[in-house]
Amino acid sequence: MKNLILLILLAGPLAGKIVEYDLTISETTLSPAGKERTALTINGGIPGPTLRFREGDTARITVHNDLPKEETSLHWHGLLVPNAMDGVPYLTTPPIPAGGERVFEFPLTHAGTYWYHSHTGLQEQRGIYGSIVITPRGGESVKADRDYVLVLSDWTNENPKEVMRTLMRGSEYYAIKKGNAQSLVGAWQAGALGDYIQREKTRMPPMDLSDVYYDAFLINGQASSRLPARPGETIRLRLINAGASTYFYAHSATGPLTIVAADGPEVQPTPVNRLLIGMAETYDVLIKIPESGSWEFRATAQDNSGHASVFLGSGPEQFATPIPAPNLYSMDHMMEAAMDSMEDMNGGMDSMSSPEGERPNAPYRQLKARTSTALPSSAPVREIELHLTGDMTRYLWSFNGKTLAEDSTIPVRHGEVLRIKLINDTMMHHPLHLHGHFFRLLNGAGNRSPLKHTVDLPPMGSQTIEFLANEKGDWFFHCHLLYHMDAGMARVFSYEKATNPEHEPALDPKLINPTFFITEGMLLNNHTMGMAMFMRGREDFGLRWDYGFEHEEYEADLFWAHYFDPNLTAGIGYRFTNQHEAEDRFFAEVDYRLPYLIDSSLALDSEGDLRVGLGKEFQVTDRLSLFAELEYDTNTELESSAGASYLLNKQFSLTSSYHSEHGFGAGLSFRF
Repeated sequence: MKNLILLILLAGPLAGKIVEYDLTISETTLSPAGKERTALTINGGIPGPTLRFREGDTARITVHNDLPKEETSLHWHGLLVPNAMDGVPYLTTPPIPAGGERVFEFPLTHAGTYWYHSHTGLQEQRGIYGSIVITPRGGESVKADRDYVLVLSDWTNENPKEVMRTLMRGSEYYAIKKGNAQSLVGAWQAGALGDYIQREKTRMPPMDLSDVYYDAFLINGQASSRLPARPGETIRLRLINAGASTYFYAHSATGPLTIVAADGPEVQPTPVNRLLIGMAETYDVLIKIPESGSWEFRATAQDNSGHASVFLGSGPEQFATPIPAPNLYSMDHMMEAAMDSMEDMNGGMDSMSSPEGERPNAPYRQLKARTSTALPSSAPVREIELHLTGDMTRYLWSFNGKTLAEDSTIPVRHGEVLRIKLINDTMMHHPLHLHGHFFRLLNGAGNRSPLKHTVDLPPMGSQTIEFLANEKGDWFFHCHLLYHMDAGMARVFSYEKATNPEHEPALDPKLINPTFFITEGMLLNNHTMGMAMFMRGREDFGLRWDYGFEHEEYEADLFWAHYFDPNLTAGIGYRFTNQHEAEDRFFAEVDYRLPYLIDSSLALDSEGDLRVGLGKEFQVTDRLSLFAELEYDTNTELESSAGASYLLNKQFSLTSSYHSEHGFGAGLSFRF
């Protein structure tokens, strides 16, 4: 059958056998990064076992939840399964309660490399993932002497919930720890001071290739390992990026990698020197072992903060050429990725060619399906546009400016072709994954456009995908950067909503505006000031304080604030004070971010007094910052402060400042 998309999506399995697996999810103490930590494992290990099948088999997988207090789930990533078997808790499949079990059974209608992982909270980051290999009925069309599964992942010694809380409060600590923080001195040393100032003028936060500092990067659960191989052999490597928030460059000391499959389906063999793999993508690649030596395959984190290695063969070690460090101050590479994606979208595969760089973008322009993937010409086509939106400082991620909690559902009608234009309005990569369907990635290859289930959107870039709506039920669509999904970058494609407008998908409560408590401030020898608040979605509820030790004067605000966008927040509150000629009062306040990332505020209180404020932080080096604030109140008149702060660790900085009301002071800044 020439039409591959119909073969994959519509064909039922030929007679096959039932293949059974038992998977047990439990807590175990492991040390992937040299320190013992509580991890979540499948059958005692990270990753879980490789589940192997043949196309046409029926999978019967019993999942046991041995966690003492947590529910869990497993999603069969990339597999076309009945809606009830998809494994997204609440949406398609009930969660597996602590001490409970669930049997998943489904036919395997298509071959390739896939994987499975928890879709509950942040459990995937803690170790619940594993691989799936489905061999074609007639065997692999491209033969290899050996076949290895390589599961790439990232590991943090922190509890992922604490990671998320750190991200929510806009901390730059992870960038500093990785050596990727931007500063005035860093920009000057890079010859990019003008770019740095221009970025701040346009109110853009510093670029970052990843959100989280990781203590280790792993391949099959290890930072370094060895696999047998003989000189002259051709090895198939089944690469799976199971990282929670890490893009990897795959590269090998053996030379180019030949891509033969992407996200499961085969593609026309194409060589690449280095391969950028987004979270949740899979690629099958071939390498050929040279005559002698132990040859390194390396997976390097996109931000160059670390790598993991597998050595193939025996003899002297031959190392892969290191990936050059990124230039975070230059927009050139980001814009190149954006231009490449727009060329793909506009059918520019053959009209524009450029040599592969040392830090290549996703290889989509080179991918071509082995047979036609054209969709039925009789199907009606509906086009929609989704903008990827968000803010690193607030850590709120969304589509078209709305999180999953604010706009959860996109209706889809059975039988239509849905063509989706994806436009990334942010300065980060996003890997977007669609459950229950393969989509065509419109990369300029026409009828041979490749089939995928996950697509990378580079910063400020675009991609267009399309799929035939031939399912039923509710299907998840989300950013596979785990913390972005948790912060709201998700939707549900709902067949039910199209026929019943009253239908509302059942969403996991953990994905609906999780609440975090944060506090930060200064404790100096002359005064203390700071803030403690609960953050939930766009809402803040908290307390601000300012207390001078010498005169024992205080001001404390109980407040509620609503975040509109990266530049605008507004709120109301009640102020308690014992300052001279002041009294307790209600107030309303608007905070607005000006060009050059200057914070401004305007407040009006119930006594008719007006307060205007300006503030700016100057990041001199990665750890040293200067700050200045100016405030005018029609009652208390002018106040000003300026100081310096040197970061010691995630929680504390040494700080000194001069305040017009409190004088000179020194002590600690804190963040929890």
